[in-house]
This record gives sequence, structure tokens and C-alpha cells, in this order.
Amino acid sequence: MVPGVYDAYLAAMATAAAALIGLLFVAVSVRDDTIFGPNAIPGAEALAITAFTGLVNAFVVSLLGLIPKINIGEPAVIMAVIGIVAIVRLQRRLHIGRNRIVLAITLLAYAAQLGFGVLLLVDSHDSDQLLNLSFIVFATLIVSLQRAWSLLKGKHLADARGTAVTGDHDLPPGPGPGRFRLHPWLQKRRGPR
Repeated sequence: MVPGVYDAYLAAMATAAAALIGLLFVAVSVRDDTIFGPNAIPGAEALAITAFTGLVNAFVVSLLGLIPKINIGEPAVIMAVIGIVAIVRLQRRLHIGRNRIVLAITLLAYAAQLGFGVLLLVDSHDSDQLLNLSFIVFATLIVSLQRAWSLLKGKHLADARGTAVTGDHDLPPGPGPGRFRLHPWLQKRRGPR
């Protein structure tokens, strides 16, 4: 039901999302001890799960949109509901309070996707809603890319280092997994240890 002019876009989105899911798996495997498990740094699991949810959202909606006679509103609605439920459950389970703005933007994006999906279910030939849905799926892909990149760079480690000073979280002692070097600029700001 998606016009043929969107085929190249949807194929590119599905391919990009699949490649970025691979990047996310690499990021998680490089820093697995700080993301999942008993020594995980608070917020790292949330970063990984929300990145994965957004990438899978873009992948599934784009890929199913390429199937002839499938109303793209159906996968858009289903994936938006899954995304909203996953984020709300994650928020309640991990009690994440630091990234409320990112959480609000992500929930808003999934709510918009849900709305555009419902409108496409009502009128599958509404090109304006299809364009809007395309932008929302692209936005979730970009936000997820940023989160995967943050994991790969170890941003969650730097955040945990900042909270370790206040005693909120202690990093494992000595060299090895979970240890890292701060950027020289950060070392100058924080002073010697």
C-alpha cells in the first residue's frame, strides 16, 4: 500500500537500521560488563535497551512497509506500542531520573508514530501521513544511533565516574573491565586523584 516512490527510502532505512543493530551489538560486547550484569553501571542498560528498541522499530516498520499490500500503519502502530511499553517498563524498573528530556522526546516520537500509524490505518493512501511517519522513523533511527555511539565511546562510563565521586556508584577497583581513562580535559577539570 506504500507508493513505489518510497521503496528506495524504506530499503535504505531497513538496511541502515540492520547495520546499526550490528554496531549496537559490537558496542555492547566491547563493554558488556558495564552494561548488563551485576557490575552494570546505572543507566547503561537503559541506554542499550532504548537504542535497540529504536533501531528495531526503524528496521521492522521500514522492512514491512516494503511488502506489497501491507498497510504500513499496522507495523507502525504495533512497534510504537511496543516502544512505549518498553520505555515505560524500563523507566519504572531502573528508576532513571537523569535523562527525563531524552525520555520525553522518545515517548513523544513513539506517540507521534502511533498517531500517524492509526491515521494510515484509516486512510492508507494519505501521502502526508506517510511522509510524517517517514520522518518519525528516521528520527528514532538517529536518536538510536546516537545512543549506540555513546555506548561505544563509553559515555556511560564517564557519567558513572561523575556519580562515583558522590558515592552513588563505585567502579571496580584496579585495571580491567569497567576501568577507563578520562579525557585529559576532564582530568584537568576534576583535578588529581
